[in-house]
Amino acid sequence: MTPTPLPKRPTDAELSILRAIWDHGPCTVRQVLLALNRDRPTGYTTVLKLMQIMTEKGLVERDETTRPQVYRSRLSREQTERQLVRDLLERAFAGSARRMVMQALSIKKASAEELAEIEKVLNRIDKGNG
Repeated sequence: MTPTPLPKRPTDAELSILRAIWDHGPCTVRQVLLALNRDRPTGYTTVLKLMQIMTEKGLVERDETTRPQVYRSRLSREQTERQLVRDLLERAFAGSARRMVMQALSIKKASAEELAEIEKVLNRIDKGNG
């Protein structure tokens, strides 16, 4: 049996919808709309169409046994972030994690907590437990 391919990379608008689902759990279109409208007014039909496209792309799954239909993310937030970072790493930094991290840290100052977490990850990688 062949593994299921990863969904296509989400657009910015699709990421906003995914964030709403990750934050609130499985959602109806209306629930996603309410979450999105907190930041920027959006139309119901726009959200519905985007969620239909996201279903076709494999980003979300739709439970058609209930009314209204409920959508859930196919991948976790962490899996999606990892996929996006992997893509950015290859496309923009030719696979150089060092260059990518250096650019990220030069753009936005990391807090002491974030730096401690980065150090933990680096130590884990050094020990071969990546």
